[in-house]
Amino acid sequence: MYSPDIAGHQAIRERLLDRLNGGRIRGSLLFTGPEGIGKRRVALELAQREICLRRSACGQCEGCRLFTGEDLPFELPNLLRITPEGKAGVIRIDQIREGLDSNNQPRFSRGVIEWAALAPALGCHRWILVEEAHRLNESSGNILLKTLEEPPADTHFILVTHRPEALLQTIRSRCERIPFAPLAPREAWAVAQRQGWQDEDHDRWTALGEGSLRFLDEAAFRRAEAQVEAWIALLSGRPFAEWAEPLLPEKDSPLAQGEQLRQPLELLLRLLADLARLRAGESPALAPWREELTPLATPGRDLKAPQEAVLQALRHLPRNLSPEPLLREVALALGS
Repeated sequence: MYSPDIAGHQAIRERLLDRLNGGRIRGSLLFTGPEGIGKRRVALELAQREICLRRSACGQCEGCRLFTGEDLPFELPNLLRITPEGKAGVIRIDQIREGLDSNNQPRFSRGVIEWAALAPALGCHRWILVEEAHRLNESSGNILLKTLEEPPADTHFILVTHRPEALLQTIRSRCERIPFAPLAPREAWAVAQRQGWQDEDHDRWTALGEGSLRFLDEAAFRRAEAQVEAWIALLSGRPFAEWAEPLLPEKDSPLAQGEQLRQPLELLLRLLADLARLRAGESPALAPWREELTPLATPGRDLKAPQEAVLQALRHLPRNLSPEPLLREVALALGS
């Protein structure tokens, strides 16, 4: 009854299926939890099971292949996927209202509200999946409010986000929140091994991932490694100019600069928390870097000022400030 390619979250999946079969599932759900732990895949399983020829999300039949290919369509008979677009990475009002992408080309057969009101196929529901729901801007969020509050019969919205605090409060209040926990380290590493990861990377991969699958892509993992090492060098007093490169946004990335900057800043918060743990005689969460961190956890080091500098930088990311001055200011706080 469950897709074999999903790791973890069995209790949530069983509860959702039981409520769906009993007609007790809410019309608007909000899946929250850390990035890259499988929230989106669990949401897709609900729609996949209805298209599966065995009604089990088997992953092998012709119906399941619609969900398991590399390029999942934005629209299927029982599923509509609303996703961020463009360099800015926002969900625009035209996508909601008219089904158009950022180039004013049709993404859906009709607008989202109209699609939601159509009668579902026999034996199916209508599932509207809003991926990275925190990317809804105020206009696109507001246009969904009434439908989120009272979806048409047999239509269900699932909003997926790792940043629920960035959603409009009016949206959060209209959805039933379903929190997802990180995967167990063994669950995450089992997926990584199926993707070809080797044992020599186990400790660093699991420490950086924190129970997520964010770093299945090797280039993303190596970049995160380089960012940790750059911050450790800066904490050690090395020059910013020599170590800034892995922290700065990549020019050819599809992500906006602000989104690229979020990862190194959050990694620095984790390193500062580990310095506090070491100072208290506890083990660091980023244990593979313990040897490099231990000499930095001196009693006289100020951890509060750099933490406040990082939090302020994170708050400023939506303003699209210049990356290098922002990072340089944070680096200066490390020596305070």
